[in-house]
Amino acid sequence: MQPSVESIRVNRRFYDRLWTGVKLRPPPHFNTWPLLSRLAAAAPARLEIGAGMRPRVPIAGTYFAELSRPAAAALAARGGNATRADIAALPYRDAAFDLVCAFDIVEHVAEDRRALAEIARVLRPDGALILSVPLYMRAWTFFDELVGHCRRYEPADLEQLLAAHGFVLAESAAYGMQPSSTTLLKLGMWWLERFPVHAMNVYNRVVMPLALAFQKRLEFAPGLVRDPRVDEVVLVCRRSAGIER
Repeated sequence: MQPSVESIRVNRRFYDRLWTGVKLRPPPHFNTWPLLSRLAAAAPARLEIGAGMRPRVPIAGTYFAELSRPAAAALAARGGNATRADIAALPYRDAAFDLVCAFDIVEHVAEDRRALAEIARVLRPDGALILSVPLYMRAWTFFDELVGHCRRYEPADLEQLLAAHGFVLAESAAYGMQPSSTTLLKLGMWWLERFPVHAMNVYNRVVMPLALAFQKRLEFAPGLVRDPRVDEVVLVCRRSAGIER
């Protein structure tokens, strides 16, 4: 099944607007850098999906599947191999990569099973997948609507989904930052709907720098974090060598 042409068009328009005029933030700015710099050193063939202006792996020599034209151009200018592509139809050969990253992506995709099948296809056996997703539908707020989430994942469902596509979950860590004030979330949605350019400028120039300043070090534990207070996780997975696609 091919991804919806309309959904791709809508997403491209949104991310083109989001990243226009925004400065690219290099990977060492993020708390994922200690993990990904180590993994990237042993992964000459790397792919990051939907990095936008916030890539997490070393840019030079990395492949980027990116919906946004401004982001793709910025990544290419830094030495990345950037292609405008959708996660549900990746334009790469089978088993092309040693490492694939997708931060805050699959929860935005209606066809998440198709997306994971595509990642499994392009990742070599025993290759690494680094994935971040939000947890628990009970934690759903206006923020999820604001940023375009299709779902939050229940831990057991997430584990089954990964296993169904040949991924073995090695470890995970609490990740991400979600506003807790319902009033602020409603205000943010109202502002985005009526003044999208101004709202996105404030988000990229004020909110995101503040979020980066208060990042916590990632603390990984075996398997999936099951603390009910943790509503977003980053996962380190391996593609099973025993599954052929």
